[in-house]
Amino acid sequence: MITKPNTLIMRVDTKDCRPSNAMDMFYDPAKTFEENYTAGPYIDDDKDYRDDTVEPAYTFLGFPIQFPFGIAAGALPTSRHTAAAFRLGYDVNVYKTQRAGEFPCNPFPNVLPLAIDGDLTLEKLRQPLVVAPEYPSDLSKLNITNSFGVPSPDPSVWTVDMQQAQAGAGKGQLLIMAVMGTIRDGYGPEEYYDDFALSAALAKDAGAQVVEINLSCPNVASEGVICYNHDAVLEICRRSKAAIGDTPLVIKIGYFSPDQQTTLEKIVRDVSPYVAAISAINTLQGTIVNADGSQALPGGPGRAKSGVCGAGIRWAGLDMVQRLDSLRKRGGYTYEIIGVGGVMQPADFHAYRAAGADLVQAVTAPMWNPLLAQEVRRSVVSRVSLGMG
Repeated sequence: MITKPNTLIMRVDTKDCRPSNAMDMFYDPAKTFEENYTAGPYIDDDKDYRDDTVEPAYTFLGFPIQFPFGIAAGALPTSRHTAAAFRLGYDVNVYKTQRAGEFPCNPFPNVLPLAIDGDLTLEKLRQPLVVAPEYPSDLSKLNITNSFGVPSPDPSVWTVDMQQAQAGAGKGQLLIMAVMGTIRDGYGPEEYYDDFALSAALAKDAGAQVVEINLSCPNVASEGVICYNHDAVLEICRRSKAAIGDTPLVIKIGYFSPDQQTTLEKIVRDVSPYVAAISAINTLQGTIVNADGSQALPGGPGRAKSGVCGAGIRWAGLDMVQRLDSLRKRGGYTYEIIGVGGVMQPADFHAYRAAGADLVQAVTAPMWNPLLAQEVRRSVVSRVSLGMG
């Protein structure tokens, strides 16, 4: 578990933490994935906010870390992106999910703004979600759909770049390597499960200190969201853990509705011998349409539905963290919890920590506000000074 220090020790920049250039972002949705991969991130602020004279005050999976906040899988596809994240004060970051073989990106566009008012409840998800004419200026109201399909270069590329990404981590910082399996022609369940293990082994052999397997991506029609299949999840975890040995294994899961609580409890119970941490959630899946009702994302019926990120899914992430924490306490499990989903501002970080998250990660908000980590750190200092802990 992350330990809470008796005294807070950190250095935080006290200037206004919002980027002065509105186009400062880790990932520019107006550009293709290939453009972001080869030229990103698009951040003018080149300051290094780290202070290696400060001793790490927390731990995660046994690793000393400066602060329990980072960026989850998705927005950091290269070592340039991870280096920028570490430099800007995100201390536990996930290198974008990769595969055991090359895999293409879904057609452009891959990110679109959505018109969602308040929480994106399960009831609202039953209706199509409409693309908004523009991104909101208020980050706390930002909602997007992202549909990339988990593209991946060949392992000969990403394993080398991952090693460079590891080198960009400073004192008290940790890189997690995310991978997933791929369904290819002729594959049945056994081959699919083995491909997860192969991807995990490639990451381990390249030097990954922690491996995360993505069981929750809703953006690949052929593979679907596997995290709701108990037998598949258990077998993938068993094989992946055998492939990486003592390296900690993290699983990324989606939102389980109240009707799926029994399945969640069974999965948690049975994977607990293999899993060091559970990350929740990925996205909520919805049907995305234009204002006239037409399919918003090109590429056929497989892209009619897509993952939704941003402020509207925060309730779901918090709910899952609370339930995972409750299960952990009741079952005496030792897994740690990564809270993800709708972390748009410092208050969201504190809500996740209060819900039981050992580590909090964001994706959507840092894309538009790279200095969110500094805002979160500054808010912690303020809370401590006010006696709020």
